Amino acid sequence: MRNIDKIKQFFSLFAAGDRVLVVINADPDAIASAMAIKRILWRKVVEVTIAYFNRISRPDNLAMIEYTESGLIFLETVKKEEFNRFVVVDSQPDHNEVFSHFVFDAIIDHHPLSHDKADYTDIRPGYGACSTILTDYLRALKIKPSTKLSAALMLGIKTDTADFTRQTSLRDIRAFQYLYRFADMNIVTKVERALLTEENLDFLGTAIKQRRVIHNRAYFHAGSISKPDKLVVVADFFLTISRVNWCIISGVRGEELIIILRNDGLRKGAGNTAKEAFGKFGSAGGQKTMARAELDIKLIRKEIKKVNKQALADWIVCRIEKTAGKKIE
Repeated sequence: MRNIDKIKQFFSLFAAGDRVLVVINADPDAIASAMAIKRILWRKVVEVTIAYFNRISRPDNLAMIEYTESGLIFLETVKKEEFNRFVVVDSQPDHNEVFSHFVFDAIIDHHPLSHDKADYTDIRPGYGACSTILTDYLRALKIKPSTKLSAALMLGIKTDTADFTRQTSLRDIRAFQYLYRFADMNIVTKVERALLTEENLDFLGTAIKQRRVIHNRAYFHAGSISKPDKLVVVADFFLTISRVNWCIISGVRGEELIIILRNDGLRKGAGNTAKEAFGKFGSAGGQKTMARAELDIKLIRKEIKKVNKQALADWIVCRIEKTAGKKIE
């Protein structure tokens, strides 16, 4: 089906009096994609609101929200009954428990198909970023994106393809070239330079000192944490270590064990590995090169006697190395 035919199908969901809520797990790709939905539905509906539910603490993500004026609001402040149409981008309803609180009219995503129960679905796993899909929509509609929207979509593509070094299609490259013509490059530069706070640097320093490297896999368990985004900073950095091809970085927030997985794209998919190693303890999954697990400590207690920092660190290593025996290399 051509893009324009897909968009006509998408448009048919909405009427002039509709109030649309776009729900996202906020990262650069999700934010940019939601901004594009808002632009596409401009003057088509009464209102489009973008709501996120995850904690945002990474400096680059906060900078992107500020400089692109994306207008995000925290989901907990939203009154669901004020909206009659619901859209999810860069995720699918089974990717996080929060999404289960909504019945979505439209799902647009680039991750492998896991949920298609909506009136409209556009799932393109061959694309490196959801921002590329939405750029296709804009081009098909002959909508010239603003300088800020273009910058946001560029950042979404750059982030999810790791600057075109992982899971990249020719469409991602063409979309990036198209957006480059319109984007405010000052925004792109400012966001990309806002990578580390001093707090993150201290956390990274601790991770470097306490790292464990086993069979080219780098591990770090931080113990109790307040900001899970710090784990992502460490995971991304550790993947730059010579001869390290997997990173497994973890921490505990409340009664939840959060694990971030990264690999170099030449191995078994990180998403499948996360599901295999941790799926029965909570939510776990992701893409080929990156994955996330959010596990219930109560379920883990059934396997290990003491749930302390060292015991959890050893348990994670054991689960991953057991999966490694099934050739994650």
